[in-house]
Amino acid sequence: MRILGWVIALLALAYAGICIAAYSYQRSLIYYPQPRSITAAASTLKLQVPGADLIVTVRQAKGTKALVYFGGNGEDVSYNLPALSEAFPEHAIYLLHYRGYGGSTGSPSEADISADALALFDKIHTQHAEVLVIGRSLGSGVAVRLASQRPVNRLVLVTPYDSIRALAASAFPWLPVRWLLRDNYDSTSYAPAVSAKTLVIEAEHDEVIPSASTRRLLAAFKPGVASLKVIPGVGHNDISNTPLYMAALAGKP
Repeated sequence: MRILGWVIALLALAYAGICIAAYSYQRSLIYYPQPRSITAAASTLKLQVPGADLIVTVRQAKGTKALVYFGGNGEDVSYNLPALSEAFPEHAIYLLHYRGYGGSTGSPSEADISADALALFDKIHTQHAEVLVIGRSLGSGVAVRLASQRPVNRLVLVTPYDSIRALAASAFPWLPVRWLLRDNYDSTSYAPAVSAKTLVIEAEHDEVIPSASTRRLLAAFKPGVASLKVIPGVGHNDISNTPLYMAALAGKP
């Protein structure tokens, strides 16, 4: 019995150590900061926010229309500038580099990124009355939360999820994820407050975000607000390689 007690104690200590490590290093598992490929001064906007200086890759344009893009957790958002500029010639374009990404200072967290998104939107909305917001993967959570709090003209969510907490709980059912996670990105809690016309884009063979997670988010919107577009034959990371992707972003059938 004494040996069994020692075994149980060791297992308990090991489990506690895993939980502590998961809590301590969780953000290094969520965020993968990337440098930016477009660094020209004409394509760069600097935005000062509390605790950080943010870099926004831009294509300036006059008029009422603007596009704001929030990328994935390991994405250089500036890479999208040429394709988005071609697809949205009448829009001013703003691609946010999260804290720690692309030259932005600070460290990423849900609270800070969400506040930064609001600050960027408020700046843009003073110049452009119609703001299209696109969020891809991790950025879909940023976009949904923003759209629940600001007058977004149209919302597009690419390979979105219901919540990081639900994804983590499914991947690690033996961990007390509910108590460990600091960044939940619970999009289902914000979706009911979104009134902007919303398009949810799902990759047919998404190997990162289960279809069930995307469908739970879709169901959280008020009736008639959100619609679904499934891009056939693509996965989570190569969805943007097909012409159908950009057509869907632009609202083309």
